[in-house]
This record gives sequence, structure tokens and C-alpha cells, in this order.
Amino acid sequence: MNDFDHDVANVIERFAHDAADVDRAGTLPPDHLDLLADLGLYGAFAPVSEGGLGCDPGELCDIVEELAGACLASTFVWIQHLRLLAAVLDPSASELLATLKDRVIRGEIKGGVALAGLLPGPPRLRATPTPEGWSLDGTAPWVSGWGMVDQLFVAARGPGGTVVNVLVQPREQPGLSATRHDMAAINATSTVALSFDSLAVDTDHVVSQVAYDPARETGPGLRLNGSLALGVTRRCCALMGESKLDVELSEARDFLNHAGARSMPQARARASELAARAASTLCTYRGSSSVLHGDVAERTAREATLLLTFGSRPAIRAALLDYLVD
Repeated sequence: MNDFDHDVANVIERFAHDAADVDRAGTLPPDHLDLLADLGLYGAFAPVSEGGLGCDPGELCDIVEELAGACLASTFVWIQHLRLLAAVLDPSASELLATLKDRVIRGEIKGGVALAGLLPGPPRLRATPTPEGWSLDGTAPWVSGWGMVDQLFVAARGPGGTVVNVLVQPREQPGLSATRHDMAAINATSTVALSFDSLAVDTDHVVSQVAYDPARETGPGLRLNGSLALGVTRRCCALMGESKLDVELSEARDFLNHAGARSMPQARARASELAARAASTLCTYRGSSSVLHGDVAERTAREATLLLTFGSRPAIRAALLDYLVD
């Protein structure tokens, strides 16, 4: 085991130790995200030459799976940052992003996301051009890490079939208000619904304006979130010992790793269905203690239920329903 693997193992042990307390809390422990930054994970796929870890997609997915198995809430908030990391690494990054780059890679600036403009169907969040930049109107129903992140990457539907990506300060201000969700699981992610009412964004805070392409958010773009479900199943397998679920976990991981854009929704659905079934099996395995609030099986069951709906695009939801009612 090299030094990095040893340090990751120590953080996983700490996360697992804290997980029950985190489940009861309204926010993450102050140092959980800093521990991930100390590991270099806020610069996970940034080149080593630029201060990152240089992780390839497979390595990153493996790390997410391991961390999610220990503390889903902390892992969930951390991976929101990766959208901002990708933005600062883009060769065409704006001047603002270029000035933030080093601190984003080090995790001194932590990012969150509000991606309502990427959701299929009628736009929930619109960007309208103004002489000074853009005005945002609408809602972003699920934004995690409120009060814990420093920059919010916001995607809003723009004119002419485009998506306008901007950076917004994640705080209540004129034109932006937040309503806290009371969630059945991972409540410590401090997840809110944001309301935008003519929020002014100046040109300097524009990341990009690109064509709206729903296919851009499929395939590899959906793979990483599948590791959250694998992590929950991984936890169940570790607590129960050897079983056929170990084989199913390996098969679900392989399916995700080799899925293309067309098969990724089914692969994501399979991972989430497996997590729900593994959590139910863990409840049965642990017996009556699993009905006590705070028991690891009870918490795992709530988390697995959440992952049946998190990030479920219509194609994933349809595939999940096929799995669940077949």
C-alpha cells in the first residue's frame, strides 16, 4: 500500500466512524471536506503538473465508490465540485476561471452545482441577456452543499437553444433565495431549493454558452453517480460477509464501466436497484435492530431509497421501474 492509498484508507475509516453522527446532523463535520482536499481529491483529475492527482475515470469512480460506502453524505457534497474542476481545466476557460484554477485544484475554493438548465423538458431556469451580462429567473430544485461551498456552477437555459453556464456566489442575495429541504437521508448535505428572481450575473462570471444537448449529460457524464449506489452495496457486502451480492456488485460495476451512451441509463438503474435490494437484505440480516432509527441498516435503507431517485433522468427511471416491477 503506497502513502496515498494509506491516507485514503484512514479517511475512509474516519468517515465510517462518523457516519451515524453525520446522519443525525444538519451539516457535515467542518473537517470532512478538508480531509478530502488534503488528499488532493478536489483536484482529482487535474494533471499532476498542475497540482492534481491525474486520476483517470476508472480510478476516480473507484475512489467515489469507496468513500460513498463509508459516508455517502460527505462524498455526495464533494463530487459536486468536479463540475467546477472540469470548467477551470478547460483550455478555453474564462479569465475568471483561470484566476481561480490553482485554488480550485487545491480545494481552497470548493464548488457546488445548480444544473436546472440541463434537466429535460421545459426550462426550469432561464438566462436572459442584459447589457451587463445575464439575468437568471426560475428555480433550481436540488442544490447540495449550501453553506459549505464557495462557488456555485449554475446552468440555465439561454436563448436560441443554448445553455448559459455561470458562477454565482452561494448565498442569499437580491434575486436569489434558498429553502432548505428536510431530507430522509443525507440531510447533512444541506440541500436547498433555489429561487432566482432576476438575479444579475455580470459578463465576467460567465463560464460558457453552449448548445443545449441532452446527450451531453449521458454516457460518461452519468457514470460517476453510479459509484454512489455501488458504494452503498459495497457497505452491505462488507457488513454481511461473503454472499452472491459480491458477484452482483462486480457485475454491476463492470456494466457501468463498459456502458455507452445508450446503455448507461440501464447500467445506472441496475446499480441503484442492486443498492436497494442489498440494503433490504442487510436489514433482514441484522434482524430487529434494523428497525431502530440510526442503525446502520436503517440508515443504509434510507440512503439506498434516495439513490433510486437521485439524478434519475427519464430513461434511468424507466429502466429502474422495469427492474423493480419485472
